[in-house]
Amino acid sequence: MLIDVAPAEVFGTNCWVVAPSSGSECIIVDPGISTPDHLHHIKPLLERHNLKPIAALITHGHLDHTYSVQPLCEGYDIPAYVHPVDRRLLADPFAALMPGGPLISLMAQMGRENFAEPSEVIEVVDRQKLSIAGMEIEILHAPGHTAGSIMFMINSEHLISGDVLFENGIGRTDLPTSSDDAMRKSLREKILPLSDEVIVHPGHGRETTIGRERKNSPYLQSDYLGRR
Repeated sequence: MLIDVAPAEVFGTNCWVVAPSSGSECIIVDPGISTPDHLHHIKPLLERHNLKPIAALITHGHLDHTYSVQPLCEGYDIPAYVHPVDRRLLADPFAALMPGGPLISLMAQMGRENFAEPSEVIEVVDRQKLSIAGMEIEILHAPGHTAGSIMFMINSEHLISGDVLFENGIGRTDLPTSSDDAMRKSLREKILPLSDEVIVHPGHGRETTIGRERKNSPYLQSDYLGRR
C-alpha cells in the first residue's frame, strides 16, 4: 500500500493520500489550509506517484481539515465523504469554531467569509464499509473532538484517525460540538479494541501504532478513561 502525506501550511494538518500502489486510483483525506488552497501541495504528490484521485474523505468538519475540499472535489470531479452530523460544517465551518479563536481571526485576515460544500457529498455512518480505489475502508464514528468525527480503517491495517488520536495525545474537547465524555467513550469503544499492530495516521504529527499509544498515551489509561 502507498501512503503519503502533504502537510498543510497552516496548523500542519496532515493531508493523507492513500492508494493500493503507485500508478493507481487513490483517496485524499482532509485537504487543509494553504494559500490559495492545498491543491498546489497535493498535485505534485499525485504526479510523483502517478495517482488518480477518485474520492475525498473528511474526518471531521473543522476548517483546518476541510478548507480545500471544495476546490479539490471540483478540480478532480470527485465526491466528498463525510459523517452527516458534520456535513453542515462544510458550508458553515464557523459553527464549530470558538468565537474569537485563531481560525476565526485567520479567515478574517484571508477575507474568507463564505464556504460551500462540494457538488457531490456522500454521507457515511458508523461501521459502514466502502470499497474505493481497490481498498476496503470501514467507517468508525468517534465523536468527541466534533460530534461527527470519523476515522477510516483501511484494509484492517491502517487507521486514519483525524483528530481523535495523535501520538501521546487526542484532539481538543472544549470546542463547539466537542465533548470530553464522548471522547472517552470513543477511545474506549473504537480505539482500545483495535489490534496493537494497526498503524495510526493522525490529523497532526507523526505516525504511531495502537500498541504504542495503548502503552504510552495518558489518554488511553484508566485514570482518564474512567473519569466522570
